[in-house]
Amino acid sequence: MCLLLGVTGVGKTLLLKRLHKMCSKEGTEELGQPPPTLPTVGTNLTDLMVNKRRFTIRELGGCMAPIWPSYYRDCEAVIFVIDAANPTQVSSSCIQLLSLLAAELLQQISVLILFNKVDLPCSMSLVEMKSLFRMDDIIACAKQHISMLEVSAWDGTGLDEVLKWIYSHKGRCLPCHRQNPPSH
Repeated sequence: MCLLLGVTGVGKTLLLKRLHKMCSKEGTEELGQPPPTLPTVGTNLTDLMVNKRRFTIRELGGCMAPIWPSYYRDCEAVIFVIDAANPTQVSSSCIQLLSLLAAELLQQISVLILFNKVDLPCSMSLVEMKSLFRMDDIIACAKQHISMLEVSAWDGTGLDEVLKWIYSHKGRCLPCHRQNPPSH
């Protein structure tokens, strides 16, 4: 299972709906207008079929952050979403990211950090986001393999790369593979 995490309002639900649509239509049609979403108060469990393989994504609402650790045991990978257009959320996103990277049960899994909402004119660049988060320092200290992508759940930018990442990381982080930490 892959966990989809991030503070409230970063676009996790829309991202999940867009990925599901891309998988169910196998890329044969445009994404169209974004569907309406509401903030997730509990969890959303979604299965994606990517290249004939099933992947289960569990989105946990941002308001559930205090109980996220209770879902870490069955986690094979984490997708952490950050709103690139909301500089006021940087500190809370950074605290949540550091907290999950420090979690003992997540020490050997792969983490994908998505800088979402890059379609907005007020969004920060990848260089700005990496600097604000001190991503080079985080990556140097983290035990996890960390990847980063710029995406827009709204217009679909970068979502193909997210599906490729999900496909390439399925099964790499199962408990039987946790004996040797990944190298950076």
